[in-house]
Amino acid sequence: MNTKNPGPARDAVDAIADQWAAVRPDLDTVPMAVFGRIYRLSNAMRGRVDKAYAPYGMALGEFDVLATLRRSGEPYTLSPRELTATLMITTGGMTGRLDKLEKAGLLTRSPDPNDRRGLRVTLSERGRELVDQAVEAGLAEQRAALEAALTEEEAAQLTGLLRKLLATTV
Repeated sequence: MNTKNPGPARDAVDAIADQWAAVRPDLDTVPMAVFGRIYRLSNAMRGRVDKAYAPYGMALGEFDVLATLRRSGEPYTLSPRELTATLMITTGGMTGRLDKLEKAGLLTRSPDPNDRRGLRVTLSERGRELVDQAVEAGLAEQRAALEAALTEEEAAQLTGLLRKLLATTV
């Protein structure tokens, strides 16, 4: 991790807060500064991670499906409903992703033996191998971003602070 770079003194979010302070000095813009940086960071990293997944023929949405199946453990099988709940997308959006991934041979859909109306989605061996490679590529991008700006101690502190903030907002 970075041990020397203190980071930029001012950034675009500071400029926005300064503009608000000029026209509304009564506003506390700290929340705007915190969440503005979180949003900008999320957008920037989404693009970097998407590029890391591209050589594996997937974008973030497809990666999320495959990664969810992989994290579920052997036999890497979930119902479409379980996947939809985990990924917080519509059933229509999930169907499109599953169609694409099944066509690519990265997963299979089969009847649920316990529910005649249900399906089970299973990660294929090829899908497991591909998602294992993609997760390493995505983590390398994320690690590079952290190491360019933060020490290990700062990264750990940031993780704790973000966990604390997230726990009070969801």
